Amino acid sequence: MLAELWPGQSVDVLKALHILTRDGALNADSRRKLKQVLHLANLIRPALDAVFADEEQPVLADLGARKSYLGFVLYDLFFARQGRGLVYAVEARHYLIETSKAIATASRFDRMRFIESAIRDAELPDKADVVTALHACDTATDEAILFALEQDARFVALVPCCQAELASELEGSKKPERQLWRHPLQRREFGAHLTNVLRGLFLEAHGYKVRVTEFTGLEHSLKNEFLFAERHQRASAVAKAEFDRLVQQFGVVPKLLAA
Repeated sequence: MLAELWPGQSVDVLKALHILTRDGALNADSRRKLKQVLHLANLIRPALDAVFADEEQPVLADLGARKSYLGFVLYDLFFARQGRGLVYAVEARHYLIETSKAIATASRFDRMRFIESAIRDAELPDKADVVTALHACDTATDEAILFALEQDARFVALVPCCQAELASELEGSKKPERQLWRHPLQRREFGAHLTNVLRGLFLEAHGYKVRVTEFTGLEHSLKNEFLFAERHQRASAVAKAEFDRLVQQFGVVPKLLAA
């Protein structure tokens, strides 16, 4: 058994996902993928422990699932062992959905469901208790936030990626603060940081308690910010006021979160 794996973790599933090689070994790329997804599983564990304690059939929705690495690992480590609950993987690309369905069937993960849809158009037959989005690029993270709000999800776990929207809006800004993003590299990084700050405030304004932490080390991924939110009230006027203040100060706002 590889030292990196959790006790009892399915080696066959990891092979099917090409996280492990055919002989069950790790190369440099697969080791990086495995470390990321297992670390994220550990960060999400408190949310899953809570919903399994409180719900008879907890539901997790993994948005922009791609090859469903995260969904398969979470099902294997939590849902399969509990013998209950559902995992929905939402992905727009047909061939990825078909591949994931085949892996789920071969693995007897019969409470995994695959929905071929863009995040913004996704409809689940069950209410999601936990919403996840791993490396959802650009505005897809905002779509995941809106999806979670529509579902009134108890927990939201996000690892944003490649936020370009605000950087492009900042490019022509005449604000006094423009020296903070005058150079393209700084504009990209500042835009990404501002995007995630606004996302956190938006969730707080809608009643979530938000924690921001490092997802994984920079040696494994440059996109390593993890936003974890838990609903604890219906709304926060203070967070909404802070959100509006920042929007006014910098003159930009993620369009999907503008309303």
